[in-house]
Amino acid sequence: MTDKTHQEMLQKYAEAIVKVGLNIRTGQRLIITLMATRGVPHQFAPLVREVAKAAYGMGAKYVEVLWGDEEMLRLRAQYAPKDSFDEYPTHTIDAIMNMINNGDALLSISGANPDLLGGLDPEVVGMMQTRHLNIASKISEQVTTNAINWCVVAAAGEEWAKKVFPDLSVEKAQEKLWKAIFETTRIDQPDPVDAWKKHIESMKERARYLQSKKFTALHYVGSGTDFTLGLPDGHRWISAQSMAQNGVAFTANMPTEEVFTLPDRNRADGVVTSTFPLSYGGTLIEDFQITFKNGRIVKVNAKKGEAALQKLVDTDEGSRHLGEVALVPASSPIAQRGHLFYNTLFDENASCHIAIGRAYRFTLTGGEELNDEEFISAGGNVSLNHVDFMIGSPKMDIDGVHTDGTSEPVMRQGEWAIKL
Repeated sequence: MTDKTHQEMLQKYAEAIVKVGLNIRTGQRLIITLMATRGVPHQFAPLVREVAKAAYGMGAKYVEVLWGDEEMLRLRAQYAPKDSFDEYPTHTIDAIMNMINNGDALLSISGANPDLLGGLDPEVVGMMQTRHLNIASKISEQVTTNAINWCVVAAAGEEWAKKVFPDLSVEKAQEKLWKAIFETTRIDQPDPVDAWKKHIESMKERARYLQSKKFTALHYVGSGTDFTLGLPDGHRWISAQSMAQNGVAFTANMPTEEVFTLPDRNRADGVVTSTFPLSYGGTLIEDFQITFKNGRIVKVNAKKGEAALQKLVDTDEGSRHLGEVALVPASSPIAQRGHLFYNTLFDENASCHIAIGRAYRFTLTGGEELNDEEFISAGGNVSLNHVDFMIGSPKMDIDGVHTDGTSEPVMRQGEWAIKL
């Protein structure tokens, strides 16, 4: 890919992010957050600048960027005193909350090293993550209620690219990862914005069908998985596009291939086996299995990263329960690529998945209006965490269970059994 072609693709990507992902409105401000690999912001700067230009072109009145240095996180975990992790400056949190309270837009760019904190003391990493989750919880609460139009996208960081394509040079790996990002976000289409509009409508049709069924549970059977997951009364199936409380329709993830809702936090029973590694907090967790009883995680084991997985479920009581269930066909465009991305934004769109922790309030009818206690009573889950992990495969069968106990196929051999 020539520099000129790459720049043209960045421009198209930025346009789709601003018009489809964020749907920026005239007069809104935009805040962009990202972690720069090796503290080298210049590798992401071309995309950030194109997003800024596109946002201003749509009428945004101000664009701010919060650059982070991921290497500083590793240095802290390695060298900082163990009694120092309560120290957490809040100026970045305050800046983001200022934007949210003003009804502005939030863009997060993902591209960090999946193995950033690998090999470090799990106790130290756990302390860092828990403190961050506590401090950032007020942002998470606003995001889970769709207070504003927000979006998560990716940029091909050096270390991430090398993880995905380890046999290539850094330059070639980044080039190939950028190509994958552009293809999976429809930027390679003649009119990416129009392609996204058609995709969104197709996903909405799938969500409407599932909504009409009003299933009370889903039953999963697959390789190493036999699992029944309850769905609460009033659950809402959501797809690619949502409506923010500030009145803006937006697409939170680019790419997205999922149709999702919230499970009943008290009704999950059986065993699920991961089908993809989970990159969590800079640690890669592989080949893991989770056992549930009465909605609660009662056992975890993993061939790699088990301590990190245990720390995750021990974060708080809500991390012992589930907050999301998402259906994705095994033939999704991301699955068809035949390789892992080691990034949940992508890998979750290659496979059916569930999420440990917090439920999105907007996936329950009237959920945005409920306090924590009311939300939990309705079957929703409250937690500092929201961590997706993948359980789907071409061997997975899923049935929808009706209130009378009868069931019908939803997916067979990893593909939709529903005819629209």
